[in-house]
Amino acid sequence: MKESDKNLEKLIEKMMSEDKLQTPSFDFTSKIMSEVLVLEEKKLKTYKPLISKSVWISIGIALALLIIYVSFFTGTDTVLDVKTPYVDKISGLFSGIHISKTLLYTLLIVPIMMLIQIGVLKNYFDKKYNL
Repeated sequence: MKESDKNLEKLIEKMMSEDKLQTPSFDFTSKIMSEVLVLEEKKLKTYKPLISKSVWISIGIALALLIIYVSFFTGTDTVLDVKTPYVDKISGLFSGIHISKTLLYTLLIVPIMMLIQIGVLKNYFDKKYNL
């Protein structure tokens, strides 16, 4: 060993022998745990819905008013003919539209993938925040 290493080692031993072993206070654990509990309470978030009850009520009232308006205040020309099946009317509306196979597959697969992604993300955040 080099002389400088020996001197350094002697210095460290001297410092360690002079320094006393520190012990925590009697109620150290209880103080730390009380601080941890305070931090945990701060982390908890109360559930707050994205759409409040007042917004849902106003949407419901607007929808009810729209239904009432359409059923009572529109002319008789908008009433559907009972003799013609609804399927024929709907297929007649979309008969002029041609969709490629790629667009059709996209329109079918994207919503399914979004539903899967929503489920996976919900599960992830439920585990992360212990909800």
